[in-house]
Amino acid sequence: MSLKTFIVLLMSVLTINKTAAQSNFIANGIQWHDDQGRPVSAHGANIIRDGDRYWLFGEYKTDSANVFNGFSCYSSMDLCSWAFESIALKVRSDANVSDWRMGPQTVGERPKVMRCPLTGEYVMLMHSDDMRYKAPATCYAVSETISGPYEFRGPILYKGNPVKRWDIGSFVDRDGQAYLLTNHGGIYRLAPDFHSIDSCMIEGVKGVGESPCMLHVGDTYFWLSSRTTSWERNDNMYFTAKSLSGPWTAQGEFAPKGSLTWNSQCSFILDVNGQPMYMGDRWSFPRQQQAATYVWLPMQVKEGCISIPDYYQFWNPATGKPVELVTKTISGSWTGQKPGDETKVVFNGGGRIAIYGVTNDHSAYAEVFITDRDGCKVAGTSIDFYSAVAAEDIRYLSPYFPKGEYTLTIRVSTMKPNWSDKRHNVYGSQGYEIKVSKVGITTN
Repeated sequence: MSLKTFIVLLMSVLTINKTAAQSNFIANGIQWHDDQGRPVSAHGANIIRDGDRYWLFGEYKTDSANVFNGFSCYSSMDLCSWAFESIALKVRSDANVSDWRMGPQTVGERPKVMRCPLTGEYVMLMHSDDMRYKAPATCYAVSETISGPYEFRGPILYKGNPVKRWDIGSFVDRDGQAYLLTNHGGIYRLAPDFHSIDSCMIEGVKGVGESPCMLHVGDTYFWLSSRTTSWERNDNMYFTAKSLSGPWTAQGEFAPKGSLTWNSQCSFILDVNGQPMYMGDRWSFPRQQQAATYVWLPMQVKEGCISIPDYYQFWNPATGKPVELVTKTISGSWTGQKPGDETKVVFNGGGRIAIYGVTNDHSAYAEVFITDRDGCKVAGTSIDFYSAVAAEDIRYLSPYFPKGEYTLTIRVSTMKPNWSDKRHNVYGSQGYEIKVSKVGITTN
């Protein structure tokens, strides 16, 4: 590597960190970069506020298979810029045939961290399973410090038995009492030390699906969940009750019908200065690490109803208002139809590259990479152009690049988002189209 190339790379890293520290918006539907310039990988997540920071925990995904790769921990002062802290729970190196959970070639999903007020300990709940999803159990791990490392303790027990559900959520009520939420309508109250379950509030609530999460506003509990459509997005729904033990009443969708919950699946509801913030995932199988993104939006609560009536791609959580990203167009539209089709754009730096594009049900992954004038790769990723409901917005926002000559390449991948469920139904894209509306560079 030439000295000049090394200097450009060093400047890129420094400016990525600077840009992350100065970000003042949440960016929906695009890859996030942490303080080290790497994709923020924390899906099926939750956030807790501890000290002066928000702490984000989630699945640290791979781009090849739905396999447990550790649970990540990030921190932020403002919910906009994230610093990588640790792999809070690593793949167990001591796993064996009889004690295999959270070991290699297993499933680990939806980590939820809470601080126990009785002990001061941090407790993480999670879904553990084998690769065929035939041995589900809710498990737990503990740590004296919020970022870990967390010590795996095995299944959390109710009446001496594991809770055999695959999707879980957590909820801490205003009195500090913590609850485990499960797919298909279960609510379990945790024991005072959060190491076991002391009672079942309700089980089998009709209509409740997967990825449960909850909020409590006034005298009403709101229970959110998605429908069961594998990795595909759907119109998530909610239920209300005056007590956790019910009765629970179905209320329908909380985002516009047909929007597929703004192309996301619910994961957690965070209270931000007295206002609820919806946290959802845009899964992208199999390239979950690079191409899966997030949808976090302010929720409205009014007269016993919740809603997310509007989609903001960029918004400031301090104000709840949308943020306009201003870009200067440097290249027009382009469409690739088959694997290997590509386009190149030369630009001069001094901002962040924004790729605008259309997602639809016959689009694939786009491979995107940026090289400097010496041909050295300084950024690269995969972008998912698939969605069951067509949408047009920014598909990629790069790290900041200082002044200098660069080349952006957009190439149609040989891979497209496709997957099958337990019944072997095939989902995902029907083609390989990549439709770019324009390419711009930020000016704000």
